[in-house]
Amino acid sequence: MYRHIHYQSIEQALSVIKSGQRLFVQGSAQTPLYLLRQLAKQSHRLENVELVFITVHGDITVDRPEYEGIFNINCMFVSNSVRQAVNEGRADFIPVFLSDIPDLFKKGYIPIDVALVHVSPPDKHGYCSMGVSVDIAHCAVNTAKYIIAQVNPNVPRTHGDSLIHTDRFTSMVYCEEPLPEVDYGSKVKEDELKIGRYIAGMIDDGSTLQMGIGTIPDAVLRSLHDHKNLGVHTEMLSDGIIDLVERDVINNVNKKIHPHKTVTGFAVGTRKLYDYVDDNPAFAFLDIDYVNNPHVIGRNPKVVAINSAIEVDITGQVCADSIGTTQYSGIGGQMDFMRGAALSEGGKPVIALTSRTAKGVNRIVPFLKQGAGVVTTRGHIHYVVTEFGIASLYGKNLRQRAKALIDIAHPDDREMLERACVERFKQFLVYDSYIH
Repeated sequence: MYRHIHYQSIEQALSVIKSGQRLFVQGSAQTPLYLLRQLAKQSHRLENVELVFITVHGDITVDRPEYEGIFNINCMFVSNSVRQAVNEGRADFIPVFLSDIPDLFKKGYIPIDVALVHVSPPDKHGYCSMGVSVDIAHCAVNTAKYIIAQVNPNVPRTHGDSLIHTDRFTSMVYCEEPLPEVDYGSKVKEDELKIGRYIAGMIDDGSTLQMGIGTIPDAVLRSLHDHKNLGVHTEMLSDGIIDLVERDVINNVNKKIHPHKTVTGFAVGTRKLYDYVDDNPAFAFLDIDYVNNPHVIGRNPKVVAINSAIEVDITGQVCADSIGTTQYSGIGGQMDFMRGAALSEGGKPVIALTSRTAKGVNRIVPFLKQGAGVVTTRGHIHYVVTEFGIASLYGKNLRQRAKALIDIAHPDDREMLERACVERFKQFLVYDSYIH
């Protein structure tokens, strides 16, 4: 029985952090909010401390205007918690594929001085779990000079690459508080359910699924109750998966990589999800440079990768991270899985979006907004799905793509898009014999 547990005061634990250092912050539901709140209280002794992370949840405190110049945020995905700071110029964004981030740590492009992590209490052997955010955290703790752990009994004990022994911690602080929760299922609207049904019709029995972030993936999962023998290999998952696992719709029996296990890098959802994956050997939380490796993804059969977008232009360019010059999210793992699904035998890379925003702004557009970033190129695009249908773009020329996308645009936007098509391509006529 392992009994060597020694918790430090928060002042002792954070004393290792010095001016000029770079800190890694674990993210998603494992964001160590207590450590960050307490670190902000020590701002009087610090300056030029860099913080790097992907998605964080909750009020991280250190992004507030009064800490500018003390804490410099350099995030690799812009989540709601830091979006205002990034777009006001008080924080920065690094465009990078999610699968490449571990190499930034390992190869010294972004060396880590101190890792701040949020873990479960140690088991009888002294191992803590990094819970539902293994993703890039696994590599960060393996390369950091110092590791400060926020130990919380509410953190689920997950299987895979999540375990870390207490001997590796520089210090441990005990703090019992609830994990951040997101209920995507409660936000699904009728248009998204229509999209979910279209995509469900594209999914064959025995397929391997990847679901991106948001309500559309949850809408797809709701439409899969009549499917059989589905597998999951995804960068993230949420509550929508539970019902399908319990119905044996998702059982992973046909997967070539990790059969019989649901593979993910992280999970974000409600307490129900965190309890469901707790000590559940059917789930493997693995390092993101493995999970998101397109060649690993492609070894599974019939991979259907489902990702969302902000807007798509009539040639098939996908903007998924920005609204013009406003940085909204990040590149994340979209391209990792778009390419991985394309490499899979029978795979289908899918971009799904409603034809208009909640404010009525069209999302299939003649041109991406000035300053918008292209996440998925028109060379990688295969399928685009809206509530009005499915556009198959792979192998199509520019006019054929435009026609297919206009057909699934909002009806009130189609005339405008046709005029833009004629202006750009000199004619809109597409001969049916050219379309397969």
